[in-house]
Parts: sequence; structure tokens; C-alpha cells
Amino acid sequence: MRAGGVDAIHTTVVYHEDYCGTLDRLDEWSALFDRFAGYVSPGRTAADIRRARSAGKTAVFFGLQNCKPVEKDLARIEDLYDRGVRFMQLSYNAKCSLATGWVEEARDEGVTPKGREAIAEMNRVGMAVDMSHSAERSTLEAIERSDRPIVVSHANPRSWRDTGRNKSATVLKALGESGGMLGFSLYPHHMKDGPATTLRSFSEMAARTADLMGADRIGIGSDLCQDQPDSIVRWMRSGVREDENTPPPESVKDARFPEMPVWFRSNEDFPGIARALREQGFSAEETAGIMGNNWLRFMESAFGPRQA
Repeated sequence: MRAGGVDAIHTTVVYHEDYCGTLDRLDEWSALFDRFAGYVSPGRTAADIRRARSAGKTAVFFGLQNCKPVEKDLARIEDLYDRGVRFMQLSYNAKCSLATGWVEEARDEGVTPKGREAIAEMNRVGMAVDMSHSAERSTLEAIERSDRPIVVSHANPRSWRDTGRNKSATVLKALGESGGMLGFSLYPHHMKDGPATTLRSFSEMAARTADLMGADRIGIGSDLCQDQPDSIVRWMRSGVREDENTPPPESVKDARFPEMPVWFRSNEDFPGIARALREQGFSAEETAGIMGNNWLRFMESAFGPRQA
């Protein structure tokens, strides 16, 4: 991350963990901050990014890809905020008590009454609503219901790759008009030609998205997962931890991490993306925004209780 000039990341601390499991993950990160204090530091505000940059470190912000830790008790939203969580998805892949995930879009009835309560509480404490894995109606209703701009932290336009995990032009336009942020995913399953996607194709897509949303409303949300066995991606999709006594569910038994494109194998490759954006016609200021400054500006107003 330091070699790639990455001053802040949003890391997933929850996929399927419950509340107690979440606390365990946060404790693990606390130990990592102590162990690698020369490289990483906790991220809770935009100012933490500036401090990390000055110290030659990377600020780490916590996100939940699933609402499971708070579903039974929305008061836990404030507790997890106090423990450093700054992003939460209202749904992962499936339908839940707050909203519907993209896999079940045919059953999407939008943000539920409990989901509206969760949005209000997240708005109050300053936790960003993330709809990366959510279905269309749920995403549009979250944009409309939230008093503060929301994010789609890692996805791409559906017009570039037609998969339910990507977002329609209707969603992206509404997201941009509301002051929200889209983070472009570099995960091959979300890109036009998978691992064969070219950097030029990616930068062309970025330019078209800027035309739709505004260059100040887009950034990078790499969805990078490194050095993990394929059993992890099967767990991400199914929620089942496999071992010698528990085989993976049939629906995910063949799931594997895809090969990354040659131009993005690790965080060290970010400078190449910046060069490609400049070659595509983005100004130096626009490129700096997409590479991080747009997220920084979003965080300056997104985190913390709303000022009266």
C-alpha cells in the first residue's frame, strides 16, 4: 500500500459474522494496529487520512458488508460506530430484514420499515450507508430515504458489464445527483472482459461514468482480496465455513477467486491507473479526485454526528 501511494483503505470486517463475531474481528484489528504501527493506523475521520499521509502510513477504515451484526438490535449501530465502523451495507447478496440483495432482485420490495430506521440511525451517528450488493429498488429507496449522501463503495456501471452486481444508469444518476459516491470495482467478475479487461477499457468506462454522474462523484473501490484460499470466496458467497467435516454447499463448490488483470495485481499498481486516466483526458485535478480526493471530501462530511 505504501509503495502504491495508498493513504487510506476501507476494509471489510464483516461478511456473515454476528455481533459477537464482529467484536472479535475488531479486536483482531486492534492487535494489527499495534503490531504494524509503522505502516497502518485507525481511520475514523478525514483528518486521520491526512495524519497517516504525513506519517507515511495508511489509514484503515472499517466497513460491514452485511447488516447481520445489528439486525436484532439497531442500537448496536452507535456502538459499532464508537468502535470505528464507518460503512455498513443494508444487505449483502440475499434479502434480509433491512433491504434486498442483488441475488434476489426479483423479490426486491425496497427498503423495509426496519431498514428505514437503520438509515435514520446511521445518518444520526455518521455511518455511511453502502448499497454495493443491494438490488435496484432497495438502492434507489436508500438514496431517497437517507438524509445524508450514500455510497456504492465497489461496483461498476451495468452498461459496461451486464451483471446484477453492477448498477444501472438510473441508480448511478440518482447517486450522483444526491451527492453520493461510486467506487469502481477492479474485481474481474464486475469488469467488462473479466481478467482480460484492458486498462484502456476501464479508463473509457470511467470517462462515460463521469459524464453521467460527474467526475467528483467517482473514485476507486478496488474490492481487492489478496493471499486468501478459494475456501474464503466460497464462504463469502454461502456463509458456510468449510472444513474436513463440512464440505462447501453444492451451489458454490466450484467457486474460485478469479485471476486479476495484468494491470492491477496489487496496491502497487495504482499509479498506472492514474496515468491511464490522464491519457483518457481527465485533468490532473480530476484524476487526483478519482484516485482519492473525492473520497476524502466525502468523508469530511459523512462521518460524525450531523452539525445542527
